[in-house]
Amino acid sequence: MPKNPFLPSRSSVLGRGSYGEVLRIGAILRKETVGGILLVAAAVIALIWANSPVADSYFALRDFRIGYEPWHLDLSLGAWAADGLLAIFFFLVGLELKREFVAGDLRQFSKSVVPIAAAVGGVAVPAVIYALINLTSPETLQGWAIPTATDIAFAVAVLAIIGSHLPSALRIFLLTLAVVDDLLAISIIAVFYSSDIQAGPLLLALIPLALYTFLAQKYRRFFGAKPAAAWLILLPLGLLTWGLVHASGIHATVAGVLLGFAIPVIRSAASGGPAAGPGLAEIFEHRFRPISAGIAVPIFAFFSAGVAVGGWNGLGAALTDPVAIGIIVALVVGKPAGILGTTWLLTKATRASLDKSLKWIDVFGMSLLAGIGFTVSLLVAELSFGHGSIHDDHAKVGILAASLISALLASSVLVTRNRQYRAVEAEESVDTDHDGVPDVYEEDHRA
Repeated sequence: MPKNPFLPSRSSVLGRGSYGEVLRIGAILRKETVGGILLVAAAVIALIWANSPVADSYFALRDFRIGYEPWHLDLSLGAWAADGLLAIFFFLVGLELKREFVAGDLRQFSKSVVPIAAAVGGVAVPAVIYALINLTSPETLQGWAIPTATDIAFAVAVLAIIGSHLPSALRIFLLTLAVVDDLLAISIIAVFYSSDIQAGPLLLALIPLALYTFLAQKYRRFFGAKPAAAWLILLPLGLLTWGLVHASGIHATVAGVLLGFAIPVIRSAASGGPAAGPGLAEIFEHRFRPISAGIAVPIFAFFSAGVAVGGWNGLGAALTDPVAIGIIVALVVGKPAGILGTTWLLTKATRASLDKSLKWIDVFGMSLLAGIGFTVSLLVAELSFGHGSIHDDHAKVGILAASLISALLASSVLVTRNRQYRAVEAEESVDTDHDGVPDVYEEDHRA
């Protein structure tokens, strides 16, 4: 008789996952670590420049317009970063999410239900907290979605700085949280932050999107084993889809997610390859992640994080604005409460328990780390209040303050657990039969 994954004596959640998944996520987080350091550096440079004697040159650069107006592409450099470069970031979100549910560990309900539910709790609770704090102010209430997302690059940069040796189970949990957060955030942007939608461009966008999807699914039949040939066709179709979605009034980053979803993860016999194995998604992820982590996201951070604080008086005014207060409380308190609370309730409801390598303090530390909301939070702040408005500036102060506080709190918790993490790391690296797969993963597979 098969095991019930929810029986109290046998069931566990937040396990280490398969060895292949551990290797893949470890590679992703190493790339995101470099991107996170660049992101933080770009934000610091922007803040210093925006509050220096030559601040006017920063804002002149950010607001410099370039593009073709008849195509609705006469945008400032800051808008190009938000609408254009972030589409690359969300393209990878689409790829990653599809990869997780098609070929990753999350295709199994027993492994996906906890991190997905935790991510939903980590989105809902901060949104409610922000809304309650701004309930009497309709003009600021529209920023309720600002504290809903987790910045994975910033988070892993913090982990790199403090030297935390997270077990594989926590790394998988953190990445899954961030990816589902991003999906929920882009869904919120598409539904609540799209205005003056034009049906014509939106319907036209379906044509290149459908052709892009068809060619991506059959790319080996049409392009053979030469991905570069696929790029020559797929990239222009992707750009055309992005441009039409942008012209329709829906935020152009939505196009990035749709294009990511269209890429095949598993190579099929119909596409000219073997029945299983890596698909075009792996190739595109390898090519686009360095561009996203090393260029797109840091440039967006540079143009979005630069806010003129106006000295101590200006900082005090920003931090007493209900917008900033709502964001700080929502990210610092609401995020961990939503993630930790949902995870705990789910384990109690299913009579499951944490994996034996973890304790609740570890989940609490991860929940605090998830309070680092930066890239997507900055984007939603601009969509909520308008680029450069007083509430947008105060929202950015709140985002920066909350991310810093969350980073410090998470570090203080996770550092105390480093000794235990090193012991788990050592256990997960033992390979007595020298077959390239650590013993604990072989034991998990046999079990």
